[in-house]
Amino acid sequence: MKANIDLTRRETLTLAAATGIAVAASTLPARAQSSGILARKIPSSGEMLPVVGIGTAIIFDFDKSDKTKLDERAEVIKALVAGGGRLIDTAPSYGLAEDRLGDLFAMTGLRDRIFLAGKVRVASRDDTVAEMKASFAKMKIDRIDLMQLHNVRDANQNLDLLREWKKSGLCKYIGITSSFDRDYSAVEQTLKREKPDFFQIDYSMVDRNSEERLIPAAADSGCAILTNLPFGRGKFFQKVAGKPLPDFAKEIEVTSWAQYALKWLLGNPAINGVIPGTDKPQYMVDNLKAGLGPLPDAALRKRMLDHFEQL
Repeated sequence: MKANIDLTRRETLTLAAATGIAVAASTLPARAQSSGILARKIPSSGEMLPVVGIGTAIIFDFDKSDKTKLDERAEVIKALVAGGGRLIDTAPSYGLAEDRLGDLFAMTGLRDRIFLAGKVRVASRDDTVAEMKASFAKMKIDRIDLMQLHNVRDANQNLDLLREWKKSGLCKYIGITSSFDRDYSAVEQTLKREKPDFFQIDYSMVDRNSEERLIPAAADSGCAILTNLPFGRGKFFQKVAGKPLPDFAKEIEVTSWAQYALKWLLGNPAINGVIPGTDKPQYMVDNLKAGLGPLPDAALRKRMLDHFEQL
């Protein structure tokens, strides 16, 4: 699967044309401003957050002795910040990803430029506190921007502990995540009752199961919505491999299939950010271009989806 992703993206990347991306926009325009990538407002605070970030599952899970990967991921983070991005998402369940982020923040000196999102798993209070402390130690931090309760499954789940952390300053925002269709009913009830600052869900052109109920419920609850797995675990790239972009992609200044997928997501005004797993700096630059130029309206989003499904 990885080889297919690399091949498809190498064929479509135009890195040289994207090296002038500037700092993040501070307002929410209909299109990204010429001064930087699109940023959208976090509903609970009004803070602006650039719409393209990084997910760290799998690709940041490697041993520190692998200097090639360490240096490459450092360049990814540098490219994110240079391009106006801020958001990095991680979790204790992502193997060594938190450890490597701690190393990479030390290497790059960019921790203060990052909006860092972490997670804790549903467990006893003592175990959840212990997991949070372990994560902070691995990442070499004493506070975090966003702490999310990972993969909520109980309709009666409360966020009392996370609210305590928020009140004490350990985190600025709290949220919940879900990746399993079978949990959607419980998640929807939790969203409506608890009204967290953020909600993270797997959402892509390949997997749109959250589109009908969960995303509207999160938006109605005042959540900023982050979408993980925006390429559908690689299935998107498998489907488009070797295929040319449609001519109408030029209408929204799309020059790669990755941008096509990300701009389709960002064309949904409820979506605050996309967090694709990104292991190469040229891919980071390409992804950031999804935050530049016009976004598709509802009619064009439908056309984009129809074209993709007919491939």
